[in-house]
Amino acid sequence: MPDHAIVSPNDTVRVDVKDAVATITINRPDSLNAINDDVVTALIDITGALKVSKDIRCVVLTGAGDHFMAGGDVKRFKRKFEEVADDNEARAWFNSILERIHVVVSNINDLRMPVIASVKGAVAGAGFSLMLGCDLVVAAEGGIFTLAYCHLGTSPDGGSTWHLPRTLGMKRAMEIALLGDRFGPDQALAWGLINKIVPADDLDAEVATLANRLAKGPTLAYGETKRLLLDSTDRDLSNQLHAETRSFVTCAMSDDFRKGVTAFVDKQKPDFKGE
Repeated sequence: MPDHAIVSPNDTVRVDVKDAVATITINRPDSLNAINDDVVTALIDITGALKVSKDIRCVVLTGAGDHFMAGGDVKRFKRKFEEVADDNEARAWFNSILERIHVVVSNINDLRMPVIASVKGAVAGAGFSLMLGCDLVVAAEGGIFTLAYCHLGTSPDGGSTWHLPRTLGMKRAMEIALLGDRFGPDQALAWGLINKIVPADDLDAEVATLANRLAKGPTLAYGETKRLLLDSTDRDLSNQLHAETRSFVTCAMSDDFRKGVTAFVDKQKPDFKGE
């Protein structure tokens, strides 16, 4: 699938491809990029295309305007309760939209290339969950993080209850999920939720530099490394060692490995092609 085929089906999400980097931008700035049906539809299409792309070597997920994502479209939730005839209809609608959101989460988790979240402003609810599902996070100064679901009287979604305990441990995960307190980038960095804080004016440039670096790296090896790390908590040591062997041998049969070995011996910089 050529790069130009990765397009958004509607204007609530933009996707731009340049130099093997696909930048996905949630494009509802007037609503703080709150996720709705159209956003989910677009993200399903885009992440599904990325899963089979042979050209994209890094993905950036960000939000238009001053915010990353303020969560779900709560006003839409209220209207749905006013529209439905009974609880069964409401239950079916919520089941449907959550299942579709979780297709996006699964697709992002399955991507073989690195995924960077470029976050700023509000990172709340579903936005917090999507951020957790990315491999690396660069945050602008002054942002606000909160899982927030408890303030609506519901439990979290978007994979946050899977990622939080693995990232922070159970007690800190409970604190974030049960209290729903707000915290800033400094706290997020101290807890290991993000990788780097930069001035807001420098965010795009910093993320572009990181994305371009990753896009020039050994994409196959990155994908194998991601799978090893993500799957490690579900394996004992013996099975993890077997998985490491399989992954290493897979990489060793690649052109990039041969280039890497040759460049190392010759004291040159390798020119990886992602193959």
